[in-house]
Amino acid sequence: MESNPFAVLSLMVAPAILTNASSVLIMSTSNRLARSVDRARELSKQLEQTVNYDNPEARRRLRELATSEERALLLLRALRSVYVALGAFALAAFVSLLGAVLVVVLPQPHLVYFLEVLGVGAGLIAVSALVYGSVRLLQETRIAVQVVSARAAMIRERVEMSAIATADKNI
Repeated sequence: MESNPFAVLSLMVAPAILTNASSVLIMSTSNRLARSVDRARELSKQLEQTVNYDNPEARRRLRELATSEERALLLLRALRSVYVALGAFALAAFVSLLGAVLVVVLPQPHLVYFLEVLGVGAGLIAVSALVYGSVRLLQETRIAVQVVSARAAMIRERVEMSAIATADKNI
């Protein structure tokens, strides 16, 4: 590492960039969670005004409320995981900076080795947490698309039924 001055810089910059990326992911996941909670509130309000829970519309809203709850829980897990990744990337960047300074000031091999292991460990935890959070986000996205597809199919069915009813009236 002493022959390449950019090696230390690379070790510090990579976690710093990943820290920034994690922050952006946290912001977008927080927005998705807020929208999911808003949708659940809207469905709850509509269901509270419902008298007959046996009609198809009420059953659809109940299914969507359950789906909104599942989505919110997945987003919460993803958010927690990305927060862990953010903290671990920040720790890795700090340990890399600290190690780069201490290796020059106090060249003790045990301390340098400890900081190297700590930095790599923090980086591994961060990457693992980021992957876990990303998988949860993909699951939530899949559920959201399923809800949209189901609603679109329902609307298409209503349009077809309306078209058939209109055609029957014209005969």
